[in-house]
Amino acid sequence: MTIFYEFGGKLYANITNQCPCACEFCIRKNSDSVGDNDSLWLEHEPSYEEIISAFDSFDKTELSELVFCGYGEPMARAALLLEVAEYVRKTTGMKIRINTNGLVDLMDPSFDIASLKWKIDAVSISLNASDPEKYLRITHPKYGLPSYNAMLHFAISVKEYVPDVTLTIVDCGLSEEEIEQCMIRAKEDCGLPLRIRHHVTDNKRYD
Repeated sequence: MTIFYEFGGKLYANITNQCPCACEFCIRKNSDSVGDNDSLWLEHEPSYEEIISAFDSFDKTELSELVFCGYGEPMARAALLLEVAEYVRKTTGMKIRINTNGLVDLMDPSFDIASLKWKIDAVSISLNASDPEKYLRITHPKYGLPSYNAMLHFAISVKEYVPDVTLTIVDCGLSEEEIEQCMIRAKEDCGLPLRIRHHVTDNKRYD
């Protein structure tokens, strides 16, 4: 099974199939893989030992960034993710980023956000919409309407521990007004930049 894969000059870590959302634009609805890689659907949730073995054996020549982003939500296995990040930090000079839906507080209420400090260089968080109702229609989180404020709370809190934090939206037919409202939400409410990702329907990563 594919735990690590290269795409766009970055190394991606695919550590889980789990995700509490079913986003309308999710690439895994349309394809079993990204780029020329084999299926990213995992046969089972890989152990720490399996992940480290796969990392050590992967040719990382000219790859300077590791991104936790696969076919599941990487923070669904937050404790394991941080163990892997710590190993990567000790053994390489790679930058480490997490692409997340920002719902870790709902997935694991005991998670200590301060544990990200010194282990993670960047976090990219899916804002996806300008208000809770629109967010619910686009992402279909299993936690319902409280998911939106939980995501915003995570975005604001994580700035204290991670130096590079960005909010993102996927432009899947969003109106100019909605995009503008998302920019306002990101800048004025969270004090964070907003990046617009372009929606695709094949197996290309819109990262």
